[in-house]
Amino acid sequence: MADTGTLDRKTWQTALDQITEEHEGELVTIEILDPEIGHQHEAERLPFAYEAYDPKDDVVIVAVGGQSSRYPVVLRHMVQNPKEIDVAPQGVPEPAIRIVDKDGTATLITFYPEESGTGS
Repeated sequence: MADTGTLDRKTWQTALDQITEEHEGELVTIEILDPEIGHQHEAERLPFAYEAYDPKDDVVIVAVGGQSSRYPVVLRHMVQNPKEIDVAPQGVPEPAIRIVDKDGTATLITFYPEESGTGS
């Protein structure tokens, strides 16, 4: 994610709410980049439901699915104690968000516009 913008912690809640509005229903891939166990896919091109930051519990929640009979179940990925959130700049072909937790594990959420293939 070259040229990312690191969000200020004070703006996390508002910024993630805005990302939800802008990308709801698009397809997303959630990847976990763990320095110890490597790279793993948690979800691949599933409909994005929302992304939120809960300051009380200090957790970022990314939810996919749950919006249609094709994807009736909501999958929630949680990043406990995040220390950094980076957002790709506007205009990149596949917008992405990177969330880094206190242990250095990164969660990468990549958005795919609806026209990129809802038939998968």
